[in-house]
Amino acid sequence: MPKIIKISREEAQRRLADVPDEKRFWCRDGRSIKNLRELEAVLVDISDDTYHHHSGEGRNDFSKWTREVVGDGTLANELSKAKSRMQAGQAVAKRLSFLQSKL
Repeated sequence: MPKIIKISREEAQRRLADVPDEKRFWCRDGRSIKNLRELEAVLVDISDDTYHHHSGEGRNDFSKWTREVVGDGTLANELSKAKSRMQAGQAVAKRLSFLQSKL
């Protein structure tokens, strides 16, 4: 049974906020991501090649950034399981909806 962790309004706001400029995620195609909303938009729009560069062959760049910079281990775990950029985008969309419901 998964453990249930309550997220406060303040924690939801923190996870939805922009990260500092020096901690932005830089995609191989030159785009930068500063928050989870931008991550969702980029995952919908980037090429499969760019997605696989960041997530294939043992790399989990999106998951790592989400865990280490945004501080969302739950979403990071979902991103590490995603088999495509569409699955990853859906995971981010679902998590955004959940976080926004806490505001």
